[in-house]
Amino acid sequence: MFTFTEAFSIVILCNDQSEVDTYWDALTADGGSPGRCGWLKDKFDVSWQIIPKQLGECLGNPDSSKAEGAMNAMMGMSKLIVSELEAAVK
Repeated sequence: MFTFTEAFSIVILCNDQSEVDTYWDALTADGGSPGRCGWLKDKFDVSWQIIPKQLGECLGNPDSSKAEGAMNAMMGMSKLIVSELEAAVK
């Protein structure tokens, strides 16, 4: 009768790519599904955001063109890749 929607999600702030990979792999296993920009749904249809701390650093870059580059990189990802986000602000 009741279902989950993206209006409710759980956020996991990760320290590095290894943590992102660990949570992403565990939550998409056994029926979970990847979304966009660090979002996924687990096998129970609960939405999760798996976010590396580096995302905030990249999006908050004081150089607006670099921050925009990070945003564009993120928009093209499913699971967030720290090295690609960081490369977008160099």
